[in-house]
Amino acid sequence: MIPVDEALARILSHFQPVAGELVGVGEAEDRVLAADVAARVTQPPTAVSAMDGWAVRGSDLTTLPITLARIGEAPAGRPYTGTVAPGQALRLFTGSVIPDGADTVVLQEDCDDLGDGVRVREGTPGRWVRAAGLDFTAGTVGLTAGRRLTVRDVALAAAMNHPFLTVRRRPRVAILATGDEVVMPGEPLGPGQIVSSNGLALAALVRRQGGIPVNLGIAPDDADTLGILARGAAGCDLLVTTGGASVGEHDLIRTVLGAQGLELDFWKIAMRPGKPLMFGRLGATPLLGLPGNPVSSLVCAALFLVPALRRLQGLDPAEPPRARAVLGAPLPANDRRQDYLRATLRPSDGSLPIATTFGQQDSSMLSRLAAADCLIVRPPHATAAEAGEPVDIVPLDGI
Repeated sequence: MIPVDEALARILSHFQPVAGELVGVGEAEDRVLAADVAARVTQPPTAVSAMDGWAVRGSDLTTLPITLARIGEAPAGRPYTGTVAPGQALRLFTGSVIPDGADTVVLQEDCDDLGDGVRVREGTPGRWVRAAGLDFTAGTVGLTAGRRLTVRDVALAAAMNHPFLTVRRRPRVAILATGDEVVMPGEPLGPGQIVSSNGLALAALVRRQGGIPVNLGIAPDDADTLGILARGAAGCDLLVTTGGASVGEHDLIRTVLGAQGLELDFWKIAMRPGKPLMFGRLGATPLLGLPGNPVSSLVCAALFLVPALRRLQGLDPAEPPRARAVLGAPLPANDRRQDYLRATLRPSDGSLPIATTFGQQDSSMLSRLAAADCLIVRPPHATAAEAGEPVDIVPLDGI
C-alpha cells in the first residue's frame, strides 16, 4: 500500500491541461479561461457624467446660488458638439459625455430648472465626473488564464469588448460501474441485488467540476462484456471505474483490462475508506479504479478525481486546500491507514468550527455521507485525540 499523498502525486503526473476552444462570452460562465483577456477598449472612452444634472464650469461655482444660461441638452449616446462657455450650463444625464469647456456636474436636485436657464444652489467643482479610463484602459489585462469565470467575469469580458473567449474544453470522463449485484434506480431488484448510485453520483460530480460525463453503464461480472464496454472510453480524457478492483474472484478490472493493455501504476492505498483504489493507463486513456462501496467511491473521487479534473482544466489541483477545525468529541488512536471520518461542522466561540464524527463509519452508509459537512483527516498512527484538539478537515462543499 502506498500513502495518499504519493498516490495523488502519481495520478496528477499523468495529466496536463486540455486544449482551449472559443465560446461566446455569454456562454463562458463557469468555464476555465485558457488565455489572458486584455481590454480592447477604454472604459469609459471619454469623461462622462456620473449623475443626472448639468455640465458647468467649476469656476462658475465660486459664489452660490448662481443662475447660468441653458445652452441645450445631451442625452447619453448623443454628445454635445459645442463648448460650454463661462456662465453657461448644459443639461445632461448619467452616462452623457462631458462637453468641452465643462469640468463639473451639478446634481439636478441641487438646481432649479428655469426653462432658459438654471439656478444652481449647491455644487462642488470637479464633482460627479467619471474620467476617461476610470474602469480600465485598452490593453489592460482584466482576466488571467486559469480562472474559473464567474458571472461578474463575464460582465467584465463583455465590457472589454470581447464577443468570444478562449476557455479550456470540458474534459470528457467515461464512467463504468461493474457488478452483477447492482441495477439502476427504478429497475426491478433481483435476489441479492442493490440499487446502483456510484455511476450517477460520479457523473454529477464530473459535471459539477466542469467536465462532461460519458456513462458507459453497468458491466456485469463477465469478462467479454466488461472488455467491450471499457472500449467505449476511447477518446475520453479519463476512464473511471467503480467496483471490480478488490481481490475477489469476480473483481475483474485488473485481469480483464490487463489483457487489453492496462498498464497498472499502483493498486491499494493506505487509507480508509478506499484501500482498493487503482490507477493506470488503458492505451492512451488514464484509468482511475474506484472502490465499489458507495462512500469509498465518493471519498476517493473527492480526493483524487476532483484534483485530476482541476489539472485537466488548468486549475490548481491543490485548491481548495484543507481547512482546520477542532474536535467535538474524542477520537481513538489510528492504525497504519490514513482515515477520513465523516463529520458535521458547527460554529464555535473560537476561530475554528467544531467537527464531530458520526459514531458509525461503515463505507456503505451513504446517509451519513449526505449528512456530513466534512471529512476529518486522521494521519497514519495518529495518537488518541481529545475534544477541542485541532484537526485537518476536507470540506465537502460541492460534493
